[in-house]
Amino acid sequence: MKLKLFLSSFLCAGFALWGSAQENLTYQKPPEEILKLVDIQRPPSVRIDNNKENMLLFYRNSYKSIAELSEDELRLAGLRINPKTNISSRAVFINNVKYKKLGDPEPKQVSGLPDNARLSYFTTSPDDKKVAFTNTTTTGVEIWVLDMESGAAKKLTGASANANMGNPISWFRDGKSLLVRMLPEHRPELINTEQATPTGPTVTVSSGILAQNRTYQDLLKSKEDEFNFEALTTSELHRVDLDGNTSLWKEKAMYAGESFSPDGNYVMVTTLHRPFSYIVPLYRFPTHTVIYNLDGKLIKSVEETPLIEDMPKGFMATHEGKRNISWRADKPATVFWVEALDGGDPEKEVPFRDEVFTLDAPFNGKVKSMVKTINRFSDITWGNDRVAVLTDRWWNDRNTKTYVFNPSQTGKKAKVLFDRNYQDKYSDPGAFETEKNAYGRYVLKMEGNNAFLIGDGYSEKGQFPFLDEINLSNFKKNRLYESQFTDKLEKIRALIDAKKGEVLVSIESKNEYPNYYIRNLKKRIAPIAVTNFENPFQSIEDVHKEVITYKRGDGLELSGTLYLPAGYDMNKKEKLPMILWAYPREYKDKSSAAQTTSNPNSFTFPSYGSPVFWVTRGYVVLDGAAFPIIGEGDKEPNDTFREQLVANAKAAIDAVDELGYVDRKRVAVGGHSYGAFMTANLLTHSDLFAAGIARSGAYNRTLTPFGFQSEERNYWEAPEIYNGMSPFMHADKMKTPLLLIHGEADNNSGTYPMQSERYFNALKGFGAPARLVMLPKESHGYAALESILHVLWEQDQWLETYVKNKDK
Repeated sequence: MKLKLFLSSFLCAGFALWGSAQENLTYQKPPEEILKLVDIQRPPSVRIDNNKENMLLFYRNSYKSIAELSEDELRLAGLRINPKTNISSRAVFINNVKYKKLGDPEPKQVSGLPDNARLSYFTTSPDDKKVAFTNTTTTGVEIWVLDMESGAAKKLTGASANANMGNPISWFRDGKSLLVRMLPEHRPELINTEQATPTGPTVTVSSGILAQNRTYQDLLKSKEDEFNFEALTTSELHRVDLDGNTSLWKEKAMYAGESFSPDGNYVMVTTLHRPFSYIVPLYRFPTHTVIYNLDGKLIKSVEETPLIEDMPKGFMATHEGKRNISWRADKPATVFWVEALDGGDPEKEVPFRDEVFTLDAPFNGKVKSMVKTINRFSDITWGNDRVAVLTDRWWNDRNTKTYVFNPSQTGKKAKVLFDRNYQDKYSDPGAFETEKNAYGRYVLKMEGNNAFLIGDGYSEKGQFPFLDEINLSNFKKNRLYESQFTDKLEKIRALIDAKKGEVLVSIESKNEYPNYYIRNLKKRIAPIAVTNFENPFQSIEDVHKEVITYKRGDGLELSGTLYLPAGYDMNKKEKLPMILWAYPREYKDKSSAAQTTSNPNSFTFPSYGSPVFWVTRGYVVLDGAAFPIIGEGDKEPNDTFREQLVANAKAAIDAVDELGYVDRKRVAVGGHSYGAFMTANLLTHSDLFAAGIARSGAYNRTLTPFGFQSEERNYWEAPEIYNGMSPFMHADKMKTPLLLIHGEADNNSGTYPMQSERYFNALKGFGAPARLVMLPKESHGYAALESILHVLWEQDQWLETYVKNKDK
C-alpha cells in the first residue's frame, strides 16, 4: 500500500526524498536504535481475582497491522464497526491466555483456545470460577468460556454474537448460563452508501432551541446511515448454557445494556430508539430502561429518555429526568438513579444540584430519597445497610466532595468526609478499596466501621504510595503502610487480608519492569514475588533519567522528566540537541499547577508516541514538561494562553541550559492532539525552537465554535480568544519548520483531519517550511505497526534535518 505525503515545495537540505511538492512513498522504518525498541514482544497484562488467589495473564501483539485496519469499517453515530465480524473495527485483541495461582512459580497455558485467537470482553462469573469471553473470526464473534479450576477453554456458540454495541456477555447469577446479544435471525442486508442512488436531499432542522454541541465525528449523515445503524445495533437476547444450549430470551431490539440485579432475579435492560440525530452521537439518542424477571416478563418501566440534542450550556450541564440508573450493589434488588435539582442548568443558583433515589423490588412501592449533593453527582460506592460513600464534582472551581451517609436513614443529611480541589494531587486521600460481597458485586471493603484507602502518595518530597484505614463513624485515619522507596516505585494494588496484613503491590524502577509482589505489613520479611517479567527495553537501561524542577518567570514551580543518552559525560557537559514534549493542562489555582506528579523511578516504557526514543540518537529529551495554563478567580485560563505557553517553554529550555546539557539553538518541540496545538502556537509566537512536530492536532478554533478542550465559552462570546489561540489565523507569521502528522480516520472531537490539511495549505501559501503526512486508516491514536514505524521515521528525519544538523 502506498502512503501519500503532502508537503510544501521548498527544498529540504540533506534529504533528497523531500524535494517535490507531493510524493508517493512506501512505509519506511526508523533507524535500528529506535526500531528495536518498538518491534518487541510486550509482557502480558494481568488480572487477579477477587479472592487474590488466581491470576490471568493476557498476551497480545504490540500493534495491529495495516491489513487489519484496512478491513471493512462503518462509522455510525460514534461507533466504528466491522460489518462482517460485528465487533468494533478498532478492538484490541488478546492472542493468548495463561493462568496461575499466586503462589505458583510459573504460569500455565490455558488449554483449548482457538487457533489464530482474537479474544476480548473477558467477563468473570459472580463466583469467580469461570470467565466468559469472545473470539472474533473472519465471519463473526463466538462466545467461549474458561474454567479457572481446570484451565480449559471451550466454545459455546458459533460466530453469531453481536458485539457492535460493546460487551455482549452478562452472567446469570447461578454462573451456569450467559445472557448474550446475538444477531437476529433475519438481519436486513446493509446498504452500500457509496453506491446507493440518493432519493432526495438530507435535511436537518433547527427548532429554535439552543443546541450548542461540540464537533462530534462519525455522526449519522443520511437515511442510509440510519438504516445501517439500526440493522447493526439490533440484537436478540439469548440464554446460553455452559453446555452450549441456546434459547431466545428476548426478541430483537437495539439493546444498549443489560444488567442483572445482585440477587439475579431481575434484569435491567436499556434499548435505543428513534428518532436518531445527525448532530450528536448514539449516547444521546432516545433510550428506554425497563426491568424484566428471569422469564422475560416486563416488571417495571424505569425511564424513557428522549433525544438529547439540546442541553444547558456548560461542562456541568446535564439532562432532566433519571440518569445513572443502576442496581444497589449491597441489596438483593434495589434500583437507584440520580435526578438534577437545577433542571440540569449549572447557571442556576441552588443549594443542591442532584438527588439520589432508590426503589426496592418488586418496584411498585414508594420511591425513597437517599441523599442530595452540593455539586454534580459523580459516583457512589455502596457498603451495607449502615454506610455508603458518594462523590460529586464541579468543574468550574475544580471542587469535589466525598460524602458518607446511612442508606437506611432516608432524608438525613450526608456528612462530608473530604472537600477538596481534585487537581490538588498532594491532598488526594486515595480511593476506597472494594471487595465482592455475597452477591458477587463490589462494595466497600470493611472491618467493622473501618474502610480502607489506597493512595498514590504524591507530595513535595516525592511519591510514597500509602494504605490508610479510616473509621467512617468518626473519620479518624490510621496509616497502615507507606512505601519508603526512594530508588524504586511501589504501587499498592490491593488489600488481600487486613487482619493478616497482606497487600498486593507492584514494584518497578526506571529499568526494572513492573512486577507483582505480596507484602506482609506485620512480618519483617521481604516481599514475595508473584511475577517475574523481564525488561523488554534493555537497550535504554543505562540512560540517565531524573525529574528536574525549575521556575517560570512569574515564580511558578514547574517540572519535567529529563533523559540523557547512555554514557553522557555529566562533567564534560557536551551541548546536545534537545526535544521538548508536552501537553497543556488548565488549572484554577497556582498551587495545584505547581505540583510534581512525575516519578524518576517509574519504569521507562517508550510507547509509540513517546519522544524517549531519541535519547538513543544523541538527543536530550525533556518529556512531560509541565505546561500549566492558569486562570484564577474570575479569569479563565485561556485568557492568557499564548503568553503562558511561551513562559512555560522558555522556563524549560532555560532550566536544561543552566544544567549545561543543551544547545539552545537546536531545540525541537512536539506534542499530540492538544500538544500539537501547543506546538503550532509556540512556533508561531516565539523564536525558542528550531523545529516542531505536531501530531493529530486542531489549528483553527473557529471550526470548533461551541467550545474546545477546557474552554466553555462559545466563539461568539469570546471571538478574540478563539482567533488569538488559533495558529491558522497567524499562519503568515509562522516561519519555523513544522512536521504535521494526522490520521485520515481521526475520530476525536474537534481534531478533524481537515484541521491539518487546511493549516498546511495556509502555511504553504505563505512559504513556511512544512510537511504534512496523512496516515491511511489511522484514528486519533495510531494502531498499525507500519504506520507507527513510518511516523518514527518521519520524526527522525525531521529532527536530523532541522534540529541536529541545523545550519550544516
